[in-house]
Amino acid sequence: MDGLDAFLLARIQFAANITFHILFPTISISLGWVLLFFKLRFVKTGQQHWMDAYQLWVKIFALTFALGVVSGITMSFQFGTNWPGFMQTVGNIAGPLLAYEVLTAFFLEATMLGVMLFGRARVSERMHTVATFLVAGGTTLSAFWILALNSWMQTPAGFEMINGQAHVTSWFEVIFNPSFPYRLTHMLLASGLTVAFLVAGVSAYRWLRQDRGAEVRATLRTGVYLAAVLIPLQIFVGDQHGVNTLQHQPAKIAAMEGIWETQRGAPAVLLAWPDSKARGNKFEIAIPKLASLYLTHDIDGEVKGLNDFPGKHPPVAPVFFAFRIMVGVGMLMLLASWLSVWQLKPWRAGNERDIRPWQAQMLLAMTFAGWLALVAGWYVTEIGRQPWLVSGVLTAAQAASTVPAPRIALTLAMYLALYAALITAYVSVLFYLARKALPTPAGAPAGTALEDDLNVLNYPDKEGARHA
Repeated sequence: MDGLDAFLLARIQFAANITFHILFPTISISLGWVLLFFKLRFVKTGQQHWMDAYQLWVKIFALTFALGVVSGITMSFQFGTNWPGFMQTVGNIAGPLLAYEVLTAFFLEATMLGVMLFGRARVSERMHTVATFLVAGGTTLSAFWILALNSWMQTPAGFEMINGQAHVTSWFEVIFNPSFPYRLTHMLLASGLTVAFLVAGVSAYRWLRQDRGAEVRATLRTGVYLAAVLIPLQIFVGDQHGVNTLQHQPAKIAAMEGIWETQRGAPAVLLAWPDSKARGNKFEIAIPKLASLYLTHDIDGEVKGLNDFPGKHPPVAPVFFAFRIMVGVGMLMLLASWLSVWQLKPWRAGNERDIRPWQAQMLLAMTFAGWLALVAGWYVTEIGRQPWLVSGVLTAAQAASTVPAPRIALTLAMYLALYAALITAYVSVLFYLARKALPTPAGAPAGTALEDDLNVLNYPDKEGARHA
């Protein structure tokens, strides 16, 4: 029983770590590109409000990047402490992919972020823009390598097992495994939507506090328009991802849909209470044949049920409900973004009441909607892979350590307390920066507040800072 308790605690601990960690890369991946957009608009138009927006959001980016790095290090420790069997079995594949992410992406982001924050007074405007582009590209490259590994764990390819260890036969097949294109695209769009609603929500917060200058209008429109464009793309990509998952991970699809018996013309279960003991659903509300239509694109297509995978399917209830949370939040995103775009029609530009208070409150309430949808989707992906850690190769139980349950419980409690404090601090600082954000006064230096503070301390004048 102790071993079972330790195993469950180890799974909960890793889930807590990945849940906290993924919040921050999700923002930094797309926020880098939004910063590049702000910078390019400033360079092209010379309008100061674009630089004001850049100066606010680059601080938020730096804070987000720092928390992502710290939580990522903590998470990686658990591969050795709680899951030693993972690296012992597939370390020949996981190790290089994680190393590629550090060498090609992390170092690039960390170095160029310094230029973004502190270098505008010391380099040309073009070089500062290039640094912003490199940081944005680095975040996407980081996602590429991490999603390559995660996708390989879902749909492994390009390897052979020798003496219980995975050895690469084709790096191309490892990286571009069957689910990778869909998973990467789905994640990048999820990141874009998370940032779109974050930018729109913080801008709406400032608007509600009577900060209605050009900067707030610009960032509000940027967030709303970005969300309105990305959400239909995400719905389409999600559909294609589902078709791919049906082909390679049918047990996951069966859990997502709450389908227990293999059938043609499978219904779409809207709401139900999955009962694993009875091997069926209680209180089911379903639309006949709809699941077959969107999963197989054939109204009479066959969908395998959970009973075809005895002992080899994931826990149903968490996957079932997490999937519905993800889809439900996605529908709210579609409604909120399109409704806001209608209200923010271009011909309304310049109108003091170009957004109504209730719409600003709606966008404020949706500030972290991307996080909710993302975490729900991530639970679908990761819990839906169970009992496998690497599908068909290594189960979670086989990879687990023998660390006693009390030790795991102690560190889990510490992690949860720390993460609760950090997420509270992050959100508090984010809105603090939003409240303090003011347009740059006329005639003030164009650098960021961080640059100006350093220049005052270290140099007698701006020219001295530029030539030091």
